[in-house]
Amino acid sequence: MAVPLTDQERRKQISVRGIAGLGDVAEVKSSFNRHLHFTLVKDRNVATPRDYYFALAHTVRDHLVGRWIRTQQYYYEKDPKKIRNGWQLEEADDWLRYGNPWEKARPEYMLPVHFYGRVEKREGGGVDWVDTQVILAMPYDTPVPGYRNNTVNTMRLWSAKAPDDFKLHNFNVGDYIEAVLDRNLAENISRVLYPNDNFFEGKELRLKQEYFVVAATLQDIIRRFKSSKFGCRDPVRTSFDTFPKKVAIQLNDTHPALAIPELMRILVDVEKLDWEKAWDITCRTCSYTNHTVLPEALERWPVYMFEKLLPRHLLIIYDINQRHLDRIAALFPGDVDRLRRMSLIEEGDPKRINMAHLCVVGSHAVNGVAQIHTDIVKETVFRDFHEVDPDKFQNKTNGITPRRWLLLCNPGLSDVISERIGEDFVIDLQQLKKLLEFVDDEAFIRDVAKVKQENKLKFASFLQKQNQIQVDPESLFDVQVKRIHEYKRQLLNCLHVITLYNRIKLDPQRHFVPRTVMIGGKAAPGYHMAKLIIKLITSVGHVINNDPAVGNRLKLIYLENYRVSLAERVIPAADLSEQISTAGTEASGTGNMKFMLNGALTIGTMDGATVEMAQEAGEENLFIFGMRVSDVEEVDKKGYDAREFYERLPELKLAVDQIQNGFFNPEKPDLFKDLVDMLLNHDRFKVFADFESYVSCQDRVSLLFQNPRAWTQMVIRNIASSGKFSSDRTIRQYATEIWGVEPSDVTIPPPNEPPFKAQD
Repeated sequence: MAVPLTDQERRKQISVRGIAGLGDVAEVKSSFNRHLHFTLVKDRNVATPRDYYFALAHTVRDHLVGRWIRTQQYYYEKDPKKIRNGWQLEEADDWLRYGNPWEKARPEYMLPVHFYGRVEKREGGGVDWVDTQVILAMPYDTPVPGYRNNTVNTMRLWSAKAPDDFKLHNFNVGDYIEAVLDRNLAENISRVLYPNDNFFEGKELRLKQEYFVVAATLQDIIRRFKSSKFGCRDPVRTSFDTFPKKVAIQLNDTHPALAIPELMRILVDVEKLDWEKAWDITCRTCSYTNHTVLPEALERWPVYMFEKLLPRHLLIIYDINQRHLDRIAALFPGDVDRLRRMSLIEEGDPKRINMAHLCVVGSHAVNGVAQIHTDIVKETVFRDFHEVDPDKFQNKTNGITPRRWLLLCNPGLSDVISERIGEDFVIDLQQLKKLLEFVDDEAFIRDVAKVKQENKLKFASFLQKQNQIQVDPESLFDVQVKRIHEYKRQLLNCLHVITLYNRIKLDPQRHFVPRTVMIGGKAAPGYHMAKLIIKLITSVGHVINNDPAVGNRLKLIYLENYRVSLAERVIPAADLSEQISTAGTEASGTGNMKFMLNGALTIGTMDGATVEMAQEAGEENLFIFGMRVSDVEEVDKKGYDAREFYERLPELKLAVDQIQNGFFNPEKPDLFKDLVDMLLNHDRFKVFADFESYVSCQDRVSLLFQNPRAWTQMVIRNIASSGKFSSDRTIRQYATEIWGVEPSDVTIPPPNEPPFKAQD
């Protein structure tokens, strides 16, 4: 078997396609040594690998900075989670402990963000938000280089800082501890990502985080809008008439929904625009991308929390809602139930603000992220809103960047592809369709299979080194990596693994296609059932992986601390991609696209973007199983009875009984009682209903895997059909169809050449 190329051998191949062109090598070496000595104050006798990394990072950053500055000039002129004893355990990831060489602090642009306080009416009209607590937002800029075009954009992140005079009085009177505690509480806003929001403190912190980022960003946008020239001769722009033409705010789910009332607050209270004009500007500036149809994921904040934390914004939301309901009442006289359904305020105890409704009402465009998802959004989630404003709704199917998810993470496959069709696919992924000409080409089939096997060998070596887990690289690598959630149905996968285990135990002499099942992902800190699912997977894996009767025929591995860097290793190595959510629950998914592009076949339901993958490649080139959306709706109408499947399917019953009776956790036999109770009595995602179809489909997977040539031919058809799923296409559609911006292929001159001449 061919030995995988080393990273050094790969480096030359990667650089051929311009991912990391060095330019003047001598200058790079000189810069590296200069940073090692003068920036890090080290020499080669004492430098650590981290020092070398920082010196190299500073060197690369030097090359970016000139282009970064030139790009901005051009625009103006034109959690880690660990596993312990099978349980997920959150630990602090102090990723800034040694600093971040890629970012640049911008203290000169620090901005105040206000919380709490009260609203006071002004004489002569208007209101003031007074007696607030002020937290400072410190911007940190990271350069984001484009692909071979000299463009370096900016990603601006914000860190919460307490003002210097924060509780200074307490220091003066000797109460140092209270002063320090208050400062820490203020700076907690940007200290913890995704706080556990099962408790009031966590909920309040989450709302603070959302407003903090929105408020700082909007102030920054308006500062830049006012001071930008954009071809205008005025040094400071005072009119907001052109604001929607110069600024586009894309609300990525409901988390930044506060941008709508915050922009209204700035325009009305600070800039003194009248309500109608401010509302017109806000709606034409904002657009909303919905990412989920699950009701519990659409944020609904208690009114009492807004009264305490953001009292001015609550009044603005009330005003928005009143005008919105007046319009609906005029369109549908007497339809009180419609007013209730479409209101931004949900009555109840407590009253809640429906942030998704706020996003729809305050945006000029609303989109889903896959065609099936958009259809569901229009037909169910926002049906009333779609009926009133059908032209507001559109689809933007998600995409992935081929530079990271093919060239960078899978250089071997990139080489094989470029040898056949050239390198234009890097910026035009639809070029991959040319690979269909090579489906029967024996040399190409061999090369694709060889690259996959090399990637599997490398990942097997990685698992051995990092996790002391030995796997058979000749086995079928069956991978499900995604957030741990009931609707993504890792439990269905686990039940299939238990079924395979029971088949091996029942007939050890029977031939089985060796399979290594890998499941990875993270559970939200407060999501008990998701954490229980992780514990079940690790417990089942412990039993199977240590059973000598099973050997290498079956392994179940939980990939700990799943993250992008791990994804870049496992996705190129995967044979089979698990996309098995209940039909109608996954908005889109992007992991499914990454696996497809890297030569994994998909086993999945007709859900999310998998539907469009099947349309592009042909359903016969994916392993499709289970209920469709219409089938799920029919089951819901008549009522889902999990016990009917449990009693009718012997393999399912055996697997569930083993979980329930403590077979996989004898030390605590009733550990998974809640999980089994959920599956049998209140499973919203109908795992048992798709079990039979799923297991049968997996048998087809094993059968095809025994025919390497036919398997690889199907892989080639999938790779050739993945061109639609480039993020280049997605962003182009957002730009032209929502933001009103035409993409440009202009290459900005490098810093050592004369800049563009400013145009009027």
